[in-house]
Amino acid sequence: MMYTNETLEEIKLLNQFNLSSASIGIKVHSQEASEEAVAAAKRLFDKGLTDHVDGGYLTDLGLEAASHAQSLVRLLAA
Repeated sequence: MMYTNETLEEIKLLNQFNLSSASIGIKVHSQEASEEAVAAAKRLFDKGLTDHVDGGYLTDLGLEAASHAQSLVRLLAA
């Protein structure tokens, strides 16, 4: 499977979520964030991984995806 820049941007956003608390979300400000990050946030929402188009909170599926993404980054950093 080939990884696109879009996929990598989505993974970057998933890695910003704090998995220790479901009540902590993220906000992707269109005025401050890159166009790529804003688009990635929308794609995560469209895929049902977050509850808002600009970030928000992880859904159950998003929590699973973020957990896998963060685990992969930890493994690769070791």
